[in-house]
Amino acid sequence: MLMRYSHPVLQFTHSLPYGAIIHDGGVQFVVFSRSATAMRLLLYDRVDQADPAEVIEFDRETDRWGDVWSVYVPGIGPGQLYHFQADGPHDPERGYWFDGRARLIDPYAKALAGRFLPSDDGIIRPPKCVVVDDYFDWEGDRHLKRELSESVIYEMHVRGFTRSKTSKVKHPGTYLGVIEKIPYLKSLGVTAVELMPVHEFPILDVTGKRPERPNYWGYDPMAFFAPHRGYAYGDQPGCQVLEFKQMVKALHQAGIEVILDVVFNHTCEGNELGPVLSFKGLENRVYYMLENGGSRFANYSGCGNTINGNHPIVREMIFHCLRHWVHNYHVDGFRFDLASILSRNQRGELMPNPPLIEAIAEDPMLADTKIIAEAWDAAGAYQVGSFSSHSRWAEWNGRYRDDMRRFWRGDGGLVGAFATRLAGSSDLYEHAGRAPYNSINFITAHDGFTLNDLVTYKHKHNEANGEGNRDGDNNNNSDNYGVEGPTRRRLVNVIRQRQIKNMMATLLLSQGVPMVLMGDECRRTQRGNNNAYCQDNEISWFDWRLVRKHADLVRFFRTLVAFRRRCVTVRREHFLTGTPSGPHQLPDAAWFAPEGGSVDWGSPANALTCLFAAPGPDEDPKGQSRDILMMVNATPEDREFVVPDSVRHVPWRLFVDTAAEAPYDIYPKFDGPRITEQMTLVYRSLRVFVSVRPEEDTVGQAF
Repeated sequence: MLMRYSHPVLQFTHSLPYGAIIHDGGVQFVVFSRSATAMRLLLYDRVDQADPAEVIEFDRETDRWGDVWSVYVPGIGPGQLYHFQADGPHDPERGYWFDGRARLIDPYAKALAGRFLPSDDGIIRPPKCVVVDDYFDWEGDRHLKRELSESVIYEMHVRGFTRSKTSKVKHPGTYLGVIEKIPYLKSLGVTAVELMPVHEFPILDVTGKRPERPNYWGYDPMAFFAPHRGYAYGDQPGCQVLEFKQMVKALHQAGIEVILDVVFNHTCEGNELGPVLSFKGLENRVYYMLENGGSRFANYSGCGNTINGNHPIVREMIFHCLRHWVHNYHVDGFRFDLASILSRNQRGELMPNPPLIEAIAEDPMLADTKIIAEAWDAAGAYQVGSFSSHSRWAEWNGRYRDDMRRFWRGDGGLVGAFATRLAGSSDLYEHAGRAPYNSINFITAHDGFTLNDLVTYKHKHNEANGEGNRDGDNNNNSDNYGVEGPTRRRLVNVIRQRQIKNMMATLLLSQGVPMVLMGDECRRTQRGNNNAYCQDNEISWFDWRLVRKHADLVRFFRTLVAFRRRCVTVRREHFLTGTPSGPHQLPDAAWFAPEGGSVDWGSPANALTCLFAAPGPDEDPKGQSRDILMMVNATPEDREFVVPDSVRHVPWRLFVDTAAEAPYDIYPKFDGPRITEQMTLVYRSLRVFVSVRPEEDTVGQAF
């Protein structure tokens, strides 16, 4: 049915913001299109309805304000389902992709409902947009505003965290399922969860069928403002909005921040062979970077197209989106996927001072949030250490990951690299006046091996992905220590467990901000798959039986996290200089050879002793920090270590020994053996000693 609502002129004044805005007993629909010659609003009564119940034509004379189309519809409200439809030039060779038959997702849609419906007439019927009422009783909830330097980040997948039947939750694979597992997250001591993409992405393909390789990770955005409907437990249109807010509020009540992994670098519309679902059919030449006169989509994302992030219209959309998640969902920060794309101008060239990057850092609505860049893209840009000179921007430190993996694998000549990464990567961040906390340190992430698989497989095993094991990175800096995959050989399993503890301890005792991958604390495995983007099954899901099976490792992890959160020594806000500090007036950082003398930075053997001294009362007013002496032997042979003369006066107690069996691998009460002047560290192991106070020297003191 084609119909036209009448409405008073006064209601045209609500032309911004974009999307579906509830007011005055109705809804105003606002959309940008510069080149459209006509615009229509399609209204639906049901999620499964193939064709609209009503079609409303925008009047070019009265419903268009510049390049903004705006129409008010009285008598409707939250839950209303809709699409846009636009006429305009169809000239793909010049970058115009208008299709007057296409049902278009509102770029500002706050929720989607349903899935792609089957089509017999060639018209793609995408999920429907939902009018959403933003009201929610937050009961006083606000951002936690934890300092980035105090953070311990846990990267996780909402569905994969509880989808396995081993989770034994009532709402598996959902936002509500995460709520049920908050006690576990709190017991780990992590301060923030970094959620893999939760904005809308396709579940089925455009024909309404399940694809051969389903989209599990979610790095294929369809609606940036909308939480993913596939992670909701309810089935009412828009219920995901409520459930997501409930999850954020519950996490905040537990003292855990929420960081979103956002993908402002491409969309699911793909290249010139892809479907017209939203941006293509509204203003393709604005929303995407184009080449060859507009006939080809630039592909800096590796996913077929590239968002034109530094176009003023797109930049405005990104800001509205970030503010939307901060204001309406109380999220505490963002990790920007392939963020180097946001540094490219409209021709795809990297800019020295990208306006979008600076504006995000300076935006007043985002001032209390954390902003983290994945400082590279799929077209060769690698900006780790140089992504931005602004102190607000932190970065996934890919160099930390690579250096630490290679060091512990035993690649020669990495003593200097290890020390630099352990001390906060001053080579990357100090020159621009940034701090150690600008480095997000990680050894594993969703993209690549889990920590268990890093020490279990020398080669990737992605056969289950159906791409002939050609996908995924071939350079993993991993090892299997004698056998590829699981084994019953005791010595192999001993060294694997030791290596996991070595890397776990290194990560949590490094200057900077640690990020750990979901399940690494209990040896979650992906069976050697280092690119499990399409594995919505046991390969990717968290197996909760591992928490009990590897309870000793979970204890080891929890103790290290608790130590880190109390001990400023390992999370300094300024780079170390060798200046004396703390109660024992030791240099804040010092490095020694295993023999106790000066380090030979050119030595091929990866072995050294590191000192981090406790800060003074200005940085540690509660006096909870400790001096730390770390002895590291990443060589394949046992090594003798001598305590340096300059630190022998300190009352040291053993805190960590990765070569020891539990429970003697870590001492939460600092009641481990006293240090001896000379000791043997077995191959591929580390020991950490901490200073103790006189009253603790006998009984110890728990963190």
